[in-house]
Amino acid sequence: MKVALFAAAIIGLSVLSGCEKKGHPDSDLQPISAKGQKFQVVTLPPATWQEHWFEHNQLLNRVFYDTSVAVYFDKDVNSSITWPFTYLAQVWNYTKSTYSAFGEDSRLYVILHAGKYSGGHPSTYMDASHDYHNVIDVGSADPNAWISGTGNDIDLTTHEVGHIVEGASKGVHSSPAFGIWHDSKWMEIYQYDVYQALGRSSDVTRWYNMKITQTDNFPRANTYWFRDWFYPVYHNYGGAATLNKFFSLLAQYFPKGTYNNGIATYPEYTRGMNFGEFVHYWSGAANTDLKLLALNAFGNKDESGNDWTAQLKQAKSDFSAITYPTNDITNSGTITVSKDNSGGASATEGSLKLTDNVYGSKLFVGGFPTNFWMQLLFTSGQVVKSYTLTSGNDAADRDPKSWQLKGSNDGNNWTVLDTRTNQSFASRNQTTQYTISNTTAYKYYALYVTANNGSVDFQLSEWRLLK
Repeated sequence: MKVALFAAAIIGLSVLSGCEKKGHPDSDLQPISAKGQKFQVVTLPPATWQEHWFEHNQLLNRVFYDTSVAVYFDKDVNSSITWPFTYLAQVWNYTKSTYSAFGEDSRLYVILHAGKYSGGHPSTYMDASHDYHNVIDVGSADPNAWISGTGNDIDLTTHEVGHIVEGASKGVHSSPAFGIWHDSKWMEIYQYDVYQALGRSSDVTRWYNMKITQTDNFPRANTYWFRDWFYPVYHNYGGAATLNKFFSLLAQYFPKGTYNNGIATYPEYTRGMNFGEFVHYWSGAANTDLKLLALNAFGNKDESGNDWTAQLKQAKSDFSAITYPTNDITNSGTITVSKDNSGGASATEGSLKLTDNVYGSKLFVGGFPTNFWMQLLFTSGQVVKSYTLTSGNDAADRDPKSWQLKGSNDGNNWTVLDTRTNQSFASRNQTTQYTISNTTAYKYYALYVTANNGSVDFQLSEWRLLK
């Protein structure tokens, strides 16, 4: 698959990226041709279409059209192929019903090539490059391509429709998330949802089985985008409605300028989003705090090595209109420790870093005492159901190894809520969640660390309590 333009297009896309497709009618209209041609609204798709983009220079013949699709083949595509007429109309109609209309023309323009142009690309109605149509243009090196209408035939074509969604949804040009999810990760959940909606149960199972084991090397090695991020978000927090809401929130709140395509002006996103903004917007779409899910899926660093939890903290301030409930009660409590950093609680590695919601900072204590504890005091009793610990950035032997979580309502009488021994963290800045059986509201919660992993010193990046 080739990525045509999304990669350069976080700020101003003129053609989306991806793969290619086509269609058929039988009325004689003027062909669409020259690159600089003025846009003209036509009632019917033209009978022929001269390509003028990238290395494409084929004269396309219309093989089908209705109000949903216009399908074009080049001369080498088998003329008996008809599955795109129905299938891609279904995909396009479902896409419009889910994400709203994409311009005034109701049709998706589908272009198929055989024996050339392997891979494909999309374009949107905002772009002059493909004559102001929503287009998927898909090719294959196989001269007998597109005959089956199954498997990769539908995967590749559906993928390209997903690029139109991300590049023109809600009437805004460009894709601010493309730099984060790249060419395929958004499409994986988009396609899963399409197959579900169209009742293609065998394709749902096939696609799920393909993607649930797939790993990528961004933002870190062995990232399971589908298994650990998009599928849980989709499955647990609203399905297609959540996918659509992400684009609605972007259109409503993310920075925009204007884009003129030579005949009209549209709003356009002015920059790509950072990873913290990405998590914030998806949390708003899902109406739940997805930070822990994101930490589990991605770790706390973006592709450039930046701590996205700090970006998330800023995103909550910059886009404060995006709100969602959270079970994290940590910041309504007051943190104290039995022994602090030599520079004090406010030092660069002082105890306030334990609850600052930034997972790249930490508490460091030299000369670790065996009776070390950290405590959160609340103004009223809180029922805590789980807690998280995040390892520090270096020296694994400083990590906590054995501890007890205790609760109290007077600071003197304590109840043991959880005991852990011989624990280890598989990586640096790793967040682990521990679930406990607790139904009692306590004002005081304390973590008593009885051993670390062998160092004379102690460190911990973050300690969070969740209802």
